[in-house]
Amino acid sequence: MIVRFAGGPLAGRELETTDAPWVGGWLTVGDADWGLYIPVHRDPATGVVLAEARVTTPRWWRRPTWDS
Repeated sequence: MIVRFAGGPLAGRELETTDAPWVGGWLTVGDADWGLYIPVHRDPATGVVLAEARVTTPRWWRRPTWDS
Protein backbone atom coordinates (compact mmCIF):
# COMPACT_ATOMS: atom_id res chain seq x y z
CA MET A 1 0.00 0.00 0.00
CA ILE A 2 1.16 3.54 -0.68
CA VAL A 3 0.31 6.34 1.75
CA ARG A 4 0.51 9.93 0.43
CA PHE A 5 0.87 12.68 3.02
CA ALA A 6 -0.92 16.04 2.78
CA GLY A 7 0.14 18.92 5.04
CA GLY A 8 2.44 18.91 8.04
CA PRO A 9 6.15 18.00 8.07
CA LEU A 10 5.72 15.10 5.61
CA ALA A 11 3.69 16.98 2.97
CA GLY A 12 4.32 15.67 -0.52
CA ARG A 13 6.05 12.47 0.62
CA GLU A 14 4.95 8.90 0.09
CA LEU A 15 5.31 5.87 2.35
CA GLU A 16 5.22 2.33 1.02
CA THR A 17 3.99 -0.13 3.62
CA THR A 18 2.31 -3.53 3.92
CA ASP A 19 -1.26 -4.11 2.79
CA ALA A 20 -2.43 -4.34 6.40
CA PRO A 21 -4.93 -1.66 7.52
CA TRP A 22 -3.20 1.58 8.51
CA VAL A 23 -4.88 3.68 11.20
CA GLY A 24 -2.44 6.59 11.17
CA GLY A 25 0.02 7.76 13.79
CA TRP A 26 2.73 10.20 14.82
CA LEU A 27 5.46 10.36 12.17
CA THR A 28 8.59 12.40 11.46
CA VAL A 29 11.57 12.45 9.11
CA GLY A 30 15.06 13.46 10.26
CA ASP A 31 14.99 16.71 12.25
CA ALA A 32 11.46 17.66 11.14
CA ASP A 33 8.67 18.20 13.65
CA TRP A 34 6.38 15.30 14.50
CA GLY A 35 3.00 15.23 12.79
CA LEU A 36 -0.16 13.27 13.54
CA TYR A 37 -1.46 11.75 10.32
CA ILE A 38 -4.92 10.27 9.89
CA PRO A 39 -6.04 8.37 6.77
CA VAL A 40 -8.91 10.30 5.14
CA HIS A 41 -9.38 8.58 1.77
CA ARG A 42 -8.49 5.31 0.05
CA ASP A 43 -8.71 5.03 -3.72
CA PRO A 44 -10.43 1.67 -4.33
CA ALA A 45 -8.91 1.36 -7.83
CA THR A 46 -5.25 1.87 -6.86
CA GLY A 47 -5.28 1.23 -3.11
CA VAL A 48 -3.43 4.52 -2.49
CA VAL A 49 -4.31 6.10 0.87
CA LEU A 50 -4.36 9.88 1.42
CA ALA A 51 -3.27 10.80 4.96
CA GLU A 52 -3.94 14.28 6.31
CA ALA A 53 -1.99 16.07 9.04
CA ARG A 54 -4.07 16.83 12.14
CA VAL A 55 -3.22 19.89 14.18
CA THR A 56 -3.31 18.81 17.80
CA THR A 57 -1.46 19.23 21.06
CA PRO A 58 -0.86 16.20 23.29
CA ARG A 59 -2.76 16.34 26.61
CA TRP A 60 0.44 16.35 28.66
CA TRP A 61 1.58 19.47 26.78
CA ARG A 62 -0.98 21.75 28.46
CA ARG A 63 -0.06 23.27 31.78
CA PRO A 64 -2.59 22.67 34.58
CA THR A 65 -4.37 25.78 35.85
CA TRP A 66 -3.28 25.05 39.42
CA ASP A 67 0.40 25.02 38.36
CA SER A 68 1.47 28.68 38.42
